[in-house]
Amino acid sequence: MWLRDELLKSIWHAFTALDADHRGKVSKSQLKVLSYNLCTVMKIPHDPVALEEHFKDDDKGPLSNQGYMPYLNKFILDKVREDFDILEFNKICWTLCFHKSICPKRLRISEDDAFKVWCIFNFLSEDKYPLVIVTEEIEYFLQKLMEAMGSGWSEEKCAEYRLQMNSRTCLTAWELIELVGTGYFSTVSRPTLSLAINEVFQELILDVLKQGYMMKKGHKRKNWTERWFILRPNSMSYYVGEDLVEKKGDIILDQNCCVESLPDKDGKKCLFIIKCTDISFEISASDKKKKQEWIQAIQKCIQLRRLGLSSPHRESRLRRRELRQRQQVEEEDLVERMRELQAANDNKERQLEAMKKMEEAAAKATLEELRRKKTQLDLQDRYRLDLEKEKMVRQQMEEQVAQKSSELEQYLLRVRELENMYHQLKEALEDERQAKQDEEAMRKLQARLLEEEAERQEMVAEQLAKERALQAAQLQLERLEQERRGALEQYKEVSRKLERATNKTRTWKDKVAKHEGLVRLIQPGHKAPQRITNWGPASFTDAELEMRKKSWSNKTDE
Repeated sequence: MWLRDELLKSIWHAFTALDADHRGKVSKSQLKVLSYNLCTVMKIPHDPVALEEHFKDDDKGPLSNQGYMPYLNKFILDKVREDFDILEFNKICWTLCFHKSICPKRLRISEDDAFKVWCIFNFLSEDKYPLVIVTEEIEYFLQKLMEAMGSGWSEEKCAEYRLQMNSRTCLTAWELIELVGTGYFSTVSRPTLSLAINEVFQELILDVLKQGYMMKKGHKRKNWTERWFILRPNSMSYYVGEDLVEKKGDIILDQNCCVESLPDKDGKKCLFIIKCTDISFEISASDKKKKQEWIQAIQKCIQLRRLGLSSPHRESRLRRRELRQRQQVEEEDLVERMRELQAANDNKERQLEAMKKMEEAAAKATLEELRRKKTQLDLQDRYRLDLEKEKMVRQQMEEQVAQKSSELEQYLLRVRELENMYHQLKEALEDERQAKQDEEAMRKLQARLLEEEAERQEMVAEQLAKERALQAAQLQLERLEQERRGALEQYKEVSRKLERATNKTRTWKDKVAKHEGLVRLIQPGHKAPQRITNWGPASFTDAELEMRKKSWSNKTDE
């Protein structure tokens, strides 16, 4: 649930931007538009009649912030639910105040990055109006920004900037945006600065405690799919990719959930399971270190839910504020006690001066004055003892102050050590991520080499197949050559037989011609030129020749 104080900070910026005359008052029409937009984005039914009824006595002029706050609390903030988009809510307030308060052309960051810095300011600023962010929170934000950019924290630049602030101890939202946007503490490129701002924004505002790729087992098909997981204090969401375009589901973390490590199975390693009330999720990390980090982070979220605490960054912010308040109270107490000791010391000095005057008068007095002097000396001794006691008490207080200062320095040193350790862990994570990318590149290279080897083997196999085909063709060619030679010999044999048959036929033709010439009757021939055939001139008539042609044609067709 979003805290009312955090929502009020964004609304305060919007109200201040509408107050063009800086008189602390805004026209009723502008407040109507602002209230309608707030109700729309926060999914609250808007009642314009309630606004008119609430301000019916203020029809003569603009409305003050004090007059708008009761309406805002009663009709808007008291009806807030958890299902509205806080970023869209902040965007509306940001749109009203950004262009009126700062010039974007002077900045090295985009408007979206400036909006994220503005949200971070609202998160880290004090709960007092007008809103400001103190020096400790500025340094906390800048250190996180430097860590996200991969550069170290510069104490020299920080000290130089403190001198430029002229003993100021706080900044407004627009001064913080200008400080980050002008690149005073960073000399990196604009994309690097933008990525760093987005990383700090996700960590502080969106409560992203951990994110990364892991394998998740499905509930229906039981297959393993790689998903991008984002861990927040109340839930663990998983997406198709790190661009967060397609969300696949949420794992709601409550006080009844638990996370346990699982042994390796089904070829999957680094397994752990998240058990909820009605469902369980089996997940496989990339290595044992990532598995342990995810288990510890999820256990921390569940422990926070069981203790009823909010996000870790909100708890850290509260602890820093309480520490500053305690230090301020201790400093005020110390100043007050020093003032009291100084007043007592001045009083004692005045008493000593009075006693000195009394001693001078006692020297000139009589015996009675001597007795009175003795009494006064006794009083002086007693006062001196009291003064020494007060001096001892003052020394003890100074020692206590020195001890407190030493403890504070040790605490700050410990905080710096923890921050350095966190930076080292981030670098180790980055090295791990780079190693994973190198491993993926090596795996792709091996796959390409395997494909090239498979193609080479296929080429060798094709070459062997072509050689075998060539050998088979040569064998077939030799066989055809042998068949050709056999056919040639057969052709020669047939030719010899045909020649013998032709000789025999010619001999028989001659005999038949002679025989038919002897038997045929001599008839008068035609005057046309005589036909010459193999059987001699005028061996056949035209009719007989036609009959023989038809007989030869029929035999050929058969």
